Amino acid sequence: MNYRFQNLLGAPYRGGNAVVTNNTLLISPVGNRISVTDLIKSRTLTLPCHASSNIARIAASPDGLFLLAVDDKSRCLFINLHRRVVLHRISFKKPVGAIKFSPDGTLIAVGVGKLLQIWRSPGFKKEFFPFELIRTFADCDDKVTVLNWSPDSNYILAGSKDLTARLFCVKKLSGFNKPYMFLGHRDVIVGVFFGVDKKTNRVSRVYTLSRDGSIFSWSYSGIDGKFDNNAEPPSPGTPEQLPNQSGENEGNGNVKKRKHFDGGDGNLDEESEILLHKGKWELLRKDYFMQSPAKLTACDYHQGLDLVVVGFSNGVFGLYQMPDFICIHLLSISREKITTAVFNDLGNWLTFGCAKLGQLLVWEWKSESYILKQQGHYFDVNCLAYSPDSQLLATGADDNKIKVWTVSSGFCFVTFSEHTNAVTALHFMANNHCLLSASLDGTVRAWDLFRYRNFRTFTTPSSKQFVSLASDQSGEVICAGTLDSFEIFVWSMKTGRLLDVLSGHEGPVHGLMFSPTNATLASSSWDRTVRLWDVFEGKGAVETFSHTHDVLTVVYRPDGKQLACSTLDGQIHFWDPIDGLLMYTIEGRRDISGGRLMTDRRTAANSSSGKCFTTLCYSADGSYILAGGSSKYICMYDIADQVLLRRFQITHNLSLDGVLDFLNSKNMTESGPLNLIDDDNSDAEDGVDKQTRGNLAYDLPGSMPNRGRPIIRTKCLRIAPTGRSWAAATTEGVLVYSVDESFIFDPTDLDLDVTPEAVDVALSEDQPNRALVLSLRLNEDALIKKCILAINPVDIPAVASSVPFRYLQRLIEAFANLLENCPHLELVLRWSQELCKAHGHSIQQNSRNLLPALKSLQKAITRLHQDLADTCSSNEYLLRYLCSTSTKK
Repeated sequence: MNYRFQNLLGAPYRGGNAVVTNNTLLISPVGNRISVTDLIKSRTLTLPCHASSNIARIAASPDGLFLLAVDDKSRCLFINLHRRVVLHRISFKKPVGAIKFSPDGTLIAVGVGKLLQIWRSPGFKKEFFPFELIRTFADCDDKVTVLNWSPDSNYILAGSKDLTARLFCVKKLSGFNKPYMFLGHRDVIVGVFFGVDKKTNRVSRVYTLSRDGSIFSWSYSGIDGKFDNNAEPPSPGTPEQLPNQSGENEGNGNVKKRKHFDGGDGNLDEESEILLHKGKWELLRKDYFMQSPAKLTACDYHQGLDLVVVGFSNGVFGLYQMPDFICIHLLSISREKITTAVFNDLGNWLTFGCAKLGQLLVWEWKSESYILKQQGHYFDVNCLAYSPDSQLLATGADDNKIKVWTVSSGFCFVTFSEHTNAVTALHFMANNHCLLSASLDGTVRAWDLFRYRNFRTFTTPSSKQFVSLASDQSGEVICAGTLDSFEIFVWSMKTGRLLDVLSGHEGPVHGLMFSPTNATLASSSWDRTVRLWDVFEGKGAVETFSHTHDVLTVVYRPDGKQLACSTLDGQIHFWDPIDGLLMYTIEGRRDISGGRLMTDRRTAANSSSGKCFTTLCYSADGSYILAGGSSKYICMYDIADQVLLRRFQITHNLSLDGVLDFLNSKNMTESGPLNLIDDDNSDAEDGVDKQTRGNLAYDLPGSMPNRGRPIIRTKCLRIAPTGRSWAAATTEGVLVYSVDESFIFDPTDLDLDVTPEAVDVALSEDQPNRALVLSLRLNEDALIKKCILAINPVDIPAVASSVPFRYLQRLIEAFANLLENCPHLELVLRWSQELCKAHGHSIQQNSRNLLPALKSLQKAITRLHQDLADTCSSNEYLLRYLCSTSTKK
């Protein structure tokens, strides 16, 4: 029951800007969630907090502790990255075009529509008004698009759609009422940056970049500060010059009076004041990237190296040395628009994102090598499959690709793209090194996960569309169900020959599964039947279970003694496959209902369309079942009592259709819902295609009733063999839910004398078996591990035999957790061996209850074994040398 959201796979990047903190942490938005990738450890995690719609802009504090995330609805989250919690929330009144922390981390600049607002950054303490508005500048004539701070946090450069860049002073100074304007661009400003003189360590240049591919370099003149008070200002809107130094104009506001504003704790240095807004800025040079007709869509500047990186709408990026505008690299990474480009702190890594392809790249420009290369599925994920050891997760989608992910790191390490149509079913073989896939292109393929190649292809005499897949326990027979001919094809795994064709269904065969205990094949079809087949004896259909509605899917319980199938009327039927009797029926229409589409004429409570389960999955012990379908909910049922245990809402993203239960009537017009009326011309202004993602059906003519808004649904559910996690293929991506790392306090056999102090006393009195039993009764994870490590290896056989069987599952789970974070592999293996010797018969009799814990332990041991094998093989010759030298000595 204690499953919580852990990670989001299948969509590393979907739009918005990416940021790099602490030089190695890459933070990027994924829909309405935020993904954090450790570029050194090659791990990615998704924060459990989420916005109300797709995130458009993010900004990280200079120390990498806080994060600001603004969604499409202008709602902002202030997140503590280390704790992964939302500290504060605020809503802006206009769309946010840019947001950025000041270099000292005390202020936040936000471009809200035409306004530039300066807010004081919140801290750790709880406040009634955590965000304090310091200043508002209303000088821009159009939407603010980009922002940048000066190194001393006293000045801000802002570029907008009015083709100008402006220099604002944060402090309130008399005589400086209007910003300095940088003019001359002929398109929207997409980048503004301060250049620092390395000798004086002061701002001496400004770079402005526009969407038409031009970069203007501005230099400051009159650094000595000697200005004529009667001279004309350098450009319209430039403030008055400084008063003379004799103090005669002190009443008009001299430097001493300008050092504080609004009670702020920052001072304006006199020299920096003269340097930036009292001098004359000159246009040093104009340069062009010469990529027409492509538009410049992303850029970044590194002050220390004086480098500029730019990305274009045709997938080309360039790296230039400034101020001489020397091209270092000019390469193409895709054919789609680059939506973000950013340097890391050291400037040796470049991060690029392409929203349309779901692509995220980190490139080291000096060695010209990839640090990270991740790409999600372009369309919705159709199917999932866990490997037998629960370490790998395979996904197949409508983009014809199969991706294999490492569950612990969240990284995709191989992509298979040989299929020419949508991938509809996946299945891991028992040996963990072979993956099967079925596709609408009429082939079933077998993939070798050692050599990463397609080593066998199963075909039929005439082209068919396969939508289901199954393999027997021995891996000798492969079966696939079809969408068009309503048949089941049977192949030999060794020879690849077609063995048999099972006929009898009168509708598409969407469900197929072998019994875990024998060679019986179960199939479900839209012809309202579930059929059992004897594949090896060639007897054909041996049993038929009839239903009153179309059967959508079928699954076996892990022990093979029960069969579950879902029907179009929203019910789940449980059958006894041995006696052919109906055991239970769960009515789930009301449980899965929820969410109203924009085009629905009825409320969510009264709507009858789509209220059914399209995917089912048993738990590892078979006591409960997960069910999902065309809804924002995934339901968990207790089978014996036929009750709903829990409903998981897979998303709160209002950018998707079917999330809201009640629609606001004020958004309804005579022409239909206001959200579906496309009156936005921003894409035509940008000169690039609109970035959309979703199901393949949404991109077909005449099949887009909601104008590209993806409808939330669950297409596939799979529980890991360990039982500690499960994955769901949804419109949002592949959601992975897992139990907590540290157990919630859940004691058993608690008494007054069962306390942590009693455990310590038992350990001090050299009573390891009593201490271990007390810790197991308390069910405190830290105490159990403490007792395990405190037991002498010589005493392990005696202690293992004295542990009561009812605590055995908890002890095995503790061993699995212990292996994740400690180096005591031999100790755990010794414990496992002694537990099998002492309780082998009991474990065998209660294998169903102990299976999830045993699978978790096996997964942890297998992972360590692979790590050690890789380390030893890579250091084989070094180990031989060390052994030979030790022998000689």
